[in-house]
Amino acid sequence: MAILSAENICVSYGSRKAVENVSLAIERGDYLCIVGANGSGKTTLVKTLLGFIRPKSGQVNRESCAIGYLSQQNAVQRDFPASVNEVVLSGRLRQNSLMPFYSKADRAAAAERLEQLGIQELGKLPYKNLSGGQQQRVLLARALCAGSDLLVLDEPVTGLDPSVTDELYAVIRALNQKEKTAVLMVSHDVRRAVANASRILHMNTAALFYGSTEDYKKTDLYRTMTAVETCCR
Repeated sequence: MAILSAENICVSYGSRKAVENVSLAIERGDYLCIVGANGSGKTTLVKTLLGFIRPKSGQVNRESCAIGYLSQQNAVQRDFPASVNEVVLSGRLRQNSLMPFYSKADRAAAAERLEQLGIQELGKLPYKNLSGGQQQRVLLARALCAGSDLLVLDEPVTGLDPSVTDELYAVIRALNQKEKTAVLMVSHDVRRAVANASRILHMNTAALFYGSTEDYKKTDLYRTMTAVETCCR
C-alpha cells in the first residue's frame, strides 16, 4: 500500500507549466530518485507532494506516515547560529508543537539519531563551523527526528566532494535497506541515482520515464544523460 501517491499532478507559475500530469506512488521501503535537467520541475513536484505548493489539478494522497524532509541548503542556513544538538532537536518540533520544552523522549530520539549517523561527538559544536558533509549528516539526523517512514531529500549532496558524497549515499542506502525507510530523492547525478535507487522518475515538466532502475538503464534517455555527464566531468 502506498504511503504517498500522486495522480496527474499539474503545477503552473502563471502561464508557465512547471509540472504536467505526473503520477507516482511510494510504498514502505521504496527508494525513488527524481532526475532531470535544471528547471525540469523536480523540486516543484516534491514541494507539491509535501503540501507546500497547491497543484493546479490532480491529487496528492499522504497516508499517516512520519515524513522527514531535507531541503536544499542556502547560505543563510549554512551559517545558522545554533549547536548541532539544537539543530537535530528542532526536528521534533512538529510532535512537540504544544509544549514549550523538549521532553526526555525528544532528547533521547535526537541522541539516537546523532549516534546512528556517527556524529554524536559533534553535538555541542556550532553548526556553522562544520564541514559541508558534517552539516548534511546533521540535517539528515534532523529529518529522521521529524519522521523515519519516508525521507524526502532534495539534492542532499550538492557542493560535497566525491568521497563525502559516496559516504552520504551509503548512509541513506543503509537507512533504506536496514530500517526499510522509504526514500524520495531529487538528484542531478543520474549515475549515482541508478546505483542506489530501485526506481527512477525522469522529468522534463512531464514524466519522460517512470519505472524500475533496471528498465531505465535500457533507455536511450539514460544513455544520453550519462553521456552528457561524462562530457561535463
